[in-house]
Amino acid sequence: MRGTSIFGVLVVIWLIIGAVAAGQRGYYTDEETNCAELGTILVTIVAGPLNYVGANPKVDCELPQPSQ
Repeated sequence: MRGTSIFGVLVVIWLIIGAVAAGQRGYYTDEETNCAELGTILVTIVAGPLNYVGANPKVDCELPQPSQ
């Protein structure tokens, strides 16, 4: 039971570090967010501390356009 709580705390700290890294890169300042920007924000948060050792995750995606 104690190992589970330690693991949970480490995961939360990992994600907080990733959220801070995304903020430092200015990802939260855009008014309009598209698929690629949202994906990049999420991947940066999940990467956590790896952002500070050279990881710079980017996501490229295209949503289908509606028919006319």
